[in-house]
Parts: sequence; structure tokens; C-alpha cells
Amino acid sequence: MPKLKTHKGLKKRIKISAKGKVKRPKAGKSHLMSGKSGRRREHLRKKAGVAPAFNKIMTRALRGS
Repeated sequence: MPKLKTHKGLKKRIKISAKGKVKRPKAGKSHLMSGKSGRRREHLRKKAGVAPAFNKIMTRALRGS
């Protein structure tokens, strides 16, 4: 059986925490920021978690590394 390859696009977009949780950046902060309130922009800076069902799928896609 050949070696598993890491999903490079996913590797660049997510980080796995020490406890194994998948953290991802929030969407909607690349442009048009002037129309968003300061509070909303502040919340967009934080990382978001991933649903537990996707957690397993994403860690499996990164397993090759």
C-alpha cells in the first residue's frame, strides 16, 4: 500500500491544538472591513473550532505529514 499524502491545501488553512482539536480562521475578513463594526472585526480575529464530525475527517486528511 502506498504512503498517504497530506492534503496540502488543508494543511495551510488549519492548525491542530495540543489536545487534538482543529482550529480554523473565520471567514469574511479578507476585504470590505470598513462596513463591519469594530466588535464584529474583533470577533473575526479569533480562531474558530470545527464540529466534532469534521474533526476526524480533517485529522485523517493531514495524517500523511
